[in-house]
Amino acid sequence: MELGAFSISLTVKDIAASKAFYENFGFTVFGGDVSQNFLIMKNGDHLIGLFHGMFEKNMLTFNPGWDQNAGAVASFTDVRQLQQRLKEQGVQLVSEADETTSGPASFVAVDPDGNPILVDQHV
Repeated sequence: MELGAFSISLTVKDIAASKAFYENFGFTVFGGDVSQNFLIMKNGDHLIGLFHGMFEKNMLTFNPGWDQNAGAVASFTDVRQLQQRLKEQGVQLVSEADETTSGPASFVAVDPDGNPILVDQHV
């Protein structure tokens, strides 16, 4: 099962303070904008998303079709195929991609400890 690029999406109270904090660890802004209440920060292959007012909880995020540089990959498993495989294995989803569409779509599952997992395809 190819899940694509991985990042942790953090719910933050003060995006500027969080940005400054993660810069101390060598992260630099890779995408987003403070004025839009989200930043994607990168250190090597490590990605952290900082989100203010968008999510209730921190979550694991996978991006099918992307590499760790948000570049499209030639071959990947579509989000709808991933969703179908997980449903066949009995995984309960809290939101689902429309399986009649193609292109960008997402779904969310929650692990046994309550951690949300977002599978978010942008291509």
